[in-house]
Parts: sequence; structure tokens; C-alpha cells
Amino acid sequence: MTQPFVGCCGVSKMLETDVVVLGAGAAGMMCAATAGQMGRRVVLIDHAEKLAEKIRISGGGRCNFTNLYVRPECYLSANPHFMKSALKQYTQHDFMALMQKHGLSWTEKTLGQLFCDQGSEAVIAMLKQEVDDAGVCWRMATQLFEVEAHPDGGFIVRTSKENWHCQSLVVATGGLSIPQVGATGIGLELAKQFGLPLIPTTPALVPLTFQPQDLWGELAGIALEHSAASTGDISFREAMLLTHKGVSGPAILQVSSYWEPGKAIVIDMLPGLADEDIFPQAQRDKSVLNLLAEHLPRRLAQAVLGEESRPLKQLTPKELATLLHRLHHWEFIPSGTQGYRKAEVMRGGVDTAALSSKTMMARDVPGLFFIGEVVDVTGWLGGYNFQWAWSSGYVAGLHV
Repeated sequence: MTQPFVGCCGVSKMLETDVVVLGAGAAGMMCAATAGQMGRRVVLIDHAEKLAEKIRISGGGRCNFTNLYVRPECYLSANPHFMKSALKQYTQHDFMALMQKHGLSWTEKTLGQLFCDQGSEAVIAMLKQEVDDAGVCWRMATQLFEVEAHPDGGFIVRTSKENWHCQSLVVATGGLSIPQVGATGIGLELAKQFGLPLIPTTPALVPLTFQPQDLWGELAGIALEHSAASTGDISFREAMLLTHKGVSGPAILQVSSYWEPGKAIVIDMLPGLADEDIFPQAQRDKSVLNLLAEHLPRRLAQAVLGEESRPLKQLTPKELATLLHRLHHWEFIPSGTQGYRKAEVMRGGVDTAALSSKTMMARDVPGLFFIGEVVDVTGWLGGYNFQWAWSSGYVAGLHV
């Protein structure tokens, strides 16, 4: 444990430390704890009064903290290779070991998603304990006023409580998603201040909205346990939900990260089902509505069929082919997304070309690090973004 800071509670003079970490979320706490364990004097600053709100609300309060199948292919970035080093240096299994160290357990759900059995608060408490044990100086409810380069090296960090001179500055302030729990664009502003390029930002893992002509308001609330959403060459096969505003659910959230305005989304309502499974020739006397209602909610089946209610045997091969195409290729062009308020993460951010993949430090600004969501690395739904926070935070903590 590091020694306490001399004058830690002072407000007028310049205080000295090795590292200042801006942002006490997932990445920031991981970085601060790691740096403290390496013997560095660390100050962890956050403007919020309540610690790690994004962790608290994640997974419906159960925190989907990582995924068993983390791999670089599950991330979006202008440089698809950038995240490889950090993910290799600190893996999902390393974080699982940390959970075990603190007596926490987990349950595996769909597609390798791991949820903490003790809930999100237990994950926050674990990270806080790691930070405390590393001797880190906390500064919650502290406003950041200004950051500037120190003429003798390092950085000056001016806050509402005191001013710090540090050799290393870590920006872990997150992205623009979920502003109602305190998200801001300050990390992006700091990147611009120090001359780092940015990849344009957009909401990701976010519900999509319909064009007015596509709005099936009467179908709101209908869920498909199995569907496939695709845009371009990318497709995700998970659940989908029809809402008053458009479409949501895991399949839609996943594909939203790849969607671009003006592009179409294609929904397969019955992925993996052969034509014969949907409309068995052995049941040709049944109406197509009754047959389809065996696979889809009846309200949705009626909307797909419109006025069609004839027995299967009365449909011509061409009519049947048209109907099957409609089921497997419901295509629409979203009017947009529900924005950052409903987005789980931000896509884009600090251009990885300006950062070292091995250390997370800015190539042209020694001692300046960017980690977590503020960086142009966006994971799939299912624990991948938390793993990026753990991995990038750990790597920066080793090198500050």
C-alpha cells in the first residue's frame, strides 16, 4: 500500500502525485487499482456522488461482467486489431479469478454471458475494495475544471477541491451513452485539446425506430424469442421485441452497432426453419394463418398475412414463395435510433491510431492514456464492453 498523501485535503497549493485517473467507472477503477498495486501514487477523480452507476444498472442489476467467448472479432473499431493486445494481457478468465478471490460467483446465460449471482453492487464493492487496498486517494463529487501540460513535464489537473501535478494522466471518463447517469463528452474534449484525432461517435447497442409507414403500433409488445437481424454482411440471431417506436431486443441492439442511416435492416422471423417445417404439406387442409400461428404470435402472423386466410392447399407455388420470402426477409429502413439515452454504449471515440495498443498511451503525448468507452473500441452486447474496460484499464495501470 502506498503512503498517504501529504496535504491530501489541502485546497490551495499544488499537490504532487504520480497518476491521476479521471473517471471512477469500470475502466477507471481497474486502472487505479492496478497502478496502486504497482506502487504508484494514484488519485481517482469523478464528478458523480454515486460510484459506478453504469455498473449498478447493468444486466438489470445483476451485472453481465464479461463473456466466456471474448475475442477480437466481437469488437468494432476503425482498427480491428487494436484491442488484441489488451484482451490478451488481461482476459475474461483473469477477471473471473478476481471475482473468485472476493468470494463472488456467477451464472452463465445465453451465448456465454456471465452474470454476478450477488448482483451489481457486489461487483462495485469488489472493485472499490481493490482500489482501497491499493492505497488510492479517492475524489468523488469533484468537478474537473481544467487540464494542461506542466512546463516541467506531466500534467496539471485543476478541480473543485484541489490542483494536482501528475506525471501520468488517464482519461477513463466513458462515452456519451446514458447521460441520465452522468455520462459526458469530457474525454472527447480532452482528446481534442491534446491533438488526438477522433472517430465520429454514434449511439450503439440501441433500439431502432421505424419510418412512419412501417410503424405497426398495434403490434407493440410482441416478442420473438428467435429471430435474426442483419444489415449488410453482419447478422445476429437472438430475440427481438416490437415496440411503439420501432424494434428492440438483443438481435436489434447487436445489429444497431453496424447500422448506418439509410441502410436497410432485414429481419428473419423464423431463422433455421425449413419451408416444410412452417407449412407442412401433410397439413395442406389447414389455413395458413393457423399454421403460421404455431410458430409466431398470432397477432404478428395476422399482420404478416394480411387478408390471407385460405387453406395451404389453395396457395399457388408463387404465392407460397412470396409469403415465405416475407417471413424470412422483412426489410425496412429505420428512421433512426432512440439515441444516447437508450444506447448501452457509444461507437467511435478516440482514434486508436493515436494510441499504443500495448500501453493505451497517446503516441505523441507521453504520459496521457485513454481507456474504456472513450476509445474507438465497441463490443457486442453480452459483457464484451465490460471486458474491454477491465483489459484496457489493467494495461494502462501497468504502464502509468
